[in-house]
Amino acid sequence: MITEKRRIRKCVYPVCMIFVFTAYNLCPAQEKKPDKTPAAIIQASTYPNIQAALDAVPDDGGKVILPPGNFKITKPLRLSRENTLIQGSGPATHLMNENQEGKPAFIVQPKDYEKKKSLRIWRVQLINFRISGNPKSGDGILAQGVNEIFIHGMSVDHNGGHGINLVSCYEDPRIADSIVTYNKQAGLNILAGHDIVVNGNQFEENQDAVRCIDSFNLCMNGNNLDDHLGDGVVIENTYGSVLSGNMIEECKGIAVVLDRDCYGNTISANVLAHNGGGVDLRDAWGCAVSANTFTINARLGLKIGPKSGRVTVTGNNFSNAHIGNKRKRDDTTMGILLEDTQDVVITGNMFSGMSQEAIKATGKCQRIVHVGNIITDFSRKEAGTYPAVDMGTTKPTTGNNIIGPSN
Repeated sequence: MITEKRRIRKCVYPVCMIFVFTAYNLCPAQEKKPDKTPAAIIQASTYPNIQAALDAVPDDGGKVILPPGNFKITKPLRLSRENTLIQGSGPATHLMNENQEGKPAFIVQPKDYEKKKSLRIWRVQLINFRISGNPKSGDGILAQGVNEIFIHGMSVDHNGGHGINLVSCYEDPRIADSIVTYNKQAGLNILAGHDIVVNGNQFEENQDAVRCIDSFNLCMNGNNLDDHLGDGVVIENTYGSVLSGNMIEECKGIAVVLDRDCYGNTISANVLAHNGGGVDLRDAWGCAVSANTFTINARLGLKIGPKSGRVTVTGNNFSNAHIGNKRKRDDTTMGILLEDTQDVVITGNMFSGMSQEAIKATGKCQRIVHVGNIITDFSRKEAGTYPAVDMGTTKPTTGNNIIGPSN
């Protein structure tokens, strides 16, 4: 039985707690003056010019809405506020860079960045407008020291420099669903980036399509690259990256180049069609080349050079334009060239319609395995001249390859 004294004590305790809690919440909060001007929506059409609208972005950032129209500029537009979205009206919002001194159209960077390169701003988005230039202008977009930059739905074309140039935009840059065309230098140039996403873009007739230099963890998927005057994708001194599901066609140079201390990268499930070359591993270690379609690459299919090794080449198709005993177009196509390399596995690939050999080794190659491949219709350049496999002085481990008739 609970005594009256205990019953009273049990009831008083929660009442006291309720009183204390209520009293605490009834205390008036101390007012704080904001450290920064709150974020705001800026209608650029209400300002004398676009630069004035960008300058009006508050300390805490905001959204700048660009109206439709052709806006001619002769000096770069500049944005230095973080947490800011610049949004246009699609290609109807057209920034036209008429500068003839190599200056960019749009610069995003921290204030005083030129004096102190370690400065950073965060979370800037550019979406849904067009930037064009001329042969003597600079980059379309130059972003420096901007973390978590997001470029989406942009049209960037005919600039004298790079289309999009990201310098030290280290944390999580994203470029998606944009079209980048006819720029005198690279369509997209990335220098010193980390955890990079390049997804669902179209690149056409730039010098190179994409350059990723001194970076980490490039994830480049589902892009369309066509008609470039130089190379398709150039990756240097970058590790832990994947190129997957891209279509790379008719580059005058090489579709994919890995150079300068690349390691741990994967090139997989891409179509590499009618380029000067397919994949050139100039300085690449611990990489995989798998499930790609190499079709009618005239000068080079896959090259693994003397500064590369420990490479797996599996499940690729090296082919010409064969469609059931018919010639669809130019038949010239090449297979794999090993040059003074080491520790390479070549397995489960199809080689058909090769102009010369399917696999050729030159120099001193070591520890090469080619097993379980099919090679047919080779030596098309000159019937009977080229064997299916020419390993030179290299003694590979081989077996279970199926060699069909030559041309």
